[in-house]
Amino acid sequence: MGLLRRTEGGVVHSLLIAIAIIASIGISYRTKINTGLLAIVFAYLIGVFVLGMKPAAVTALWPVPIFFTILAVTLFFSVAIENGTLEKISQRMLYRSRGLGWGLAVVFFVTAIVMAGLGAGFYAVMVFLAPAALVICAQVKIEPLLAGLGVIVGAQVGSNLMTSLNGIIYRGLFEKLGYSQSRSFGISFAIFIAYLVLTALVVVGLTLYYRRKAISRGEETRRGQMEVTEPEPFDFKQRVTIVLIGVFLLLALVPSILHVLFGKVDLFGTWASNIDPPLLSVVLAVVAMLLGAADSHRVIARVPWNILIMISGMGMLIQVAVAAGTIRQIANWLGGGHVPTYLVPVVLALVAAVITAFSSYIGVTAPALFPIVPTLAAVTHLNPTLLFVCATIGGLSMAISPYSEGGAMVMGFSPEGQQDAMYRKELTVGLPVMGGSALVASLILTLVFH
Repeated sequence: MGLLRRTEGGVVHSLLIAIAIIASIGISYRTKINTGLLAIVFAYLIGVFVLGMKPAAVTALWPVPIFFTILAVTLFFSVAIENGTLEKISQRMLYRSRGLGWGLAVVFFVTAIVMAGLGAGFYAVMVFLAPAALVICAQVKIEPLLAGLGVIVGAQVGSNLMTSLNGIIYRGLFEKLGYSQSRSFGISFAIFIAYLVLTALVVVGLTLYYRRKAISRGEETRRGQMEVTEPEPFDFKQRVTIVLIGVFLLLALVPSILHVLFGKVDLFGTWASNIDPPLLSVVLAVVAMLLGAADSHRVIARVPWNILIMISGMGMLIQVAVAAGTIRQIANWLGGGHVPTYLVPVVLALVAAVITAFSSYIGVTAPALFPIVPTLAAVTHLNPTLLFVCATIGGLSMAISPYSEGGAMVMGFSPEGQQDAMYRKELTVGLPVMGGSALVASLILTLVFH
């Protein structure tokens, strides 16, 4: 029997879990210890010694489906990173876009979408593209914040694609909450479109603003000085990888789309249910290795084990919160008249933004907030897709925060002597613009789709 099991219930338990989540994020931020490891510690202590769960029951909370999904998808697309396929694709896009001047910010945005959408993942895109974007924009005298922001949000948009890493994780979380495969695909698609439109408007809007500001100062971009050499042709390994990526996108996307459009056709439903993106990723990864497209040891080494531990550990703690009734209490509070119904999605976006400003949306915020949505939707009679979308755009909008991974990486890639200036711009321009845009978008979406 747990130490506090006889207390009046869930309030104390919920408070302890809230403190545990905040402590996991705070300690990780200060010490750089993986958030997931800290979450596992709190899940064990609270689950066993407070809630009276058996240790085996806590261990069973390890989210095997999500863990396998990330492992499988990153394994396959690490082939494309290891043999230089994604790098070559991005180089070709940049080469063909040389001389665009202020339009380069949009080019970096689109390039990041393509790279992440092809499976590179947020971090790989940031490491490869952000330094190049900052250097090129410095050459042509374009605001460096535009370059950094374009790469960050582009990488997020691409990762949100239904067949890319974030999109597959979203679908796994939705299915775990009881939504069907087709419904999960539809919600993930809504997230992709909403964030694509929002970020495109922000990038284009800031580009026009800074261009007008430069013109008013009499400054012009040095378009002819962008140094981008023509990339070499794709080699055999890269051509094989491109074909396999095409096969993956075809098999992963087409069945789900046909099932959504023609739900009454049993063939499409069977096809969609049998084509599992994670398992398909493993199959294609093995095919790539057998064809010599990449070294298996190097590919496995590129799997983001830190992210896997972070997401899985936080998932365990969130499941302890579910067992304690914390998720239901939060949903009941938001839907219990404390917040006007039309502002609930905005508040949800704000909560997601605050959490993600100091942590990872995929690893921390989404696993924490998504379980709230079904109950919150039932209480408020709001569309659950709307709530998922608002939570996601609110959380992802904080990637430009200098305290988050994306903003910190852009600062780190900035030339010496300009890092403090980038910090101030992220804090005073990027963060308010992205956060404010997400909240306004959430309100508009609520008024239109509630």
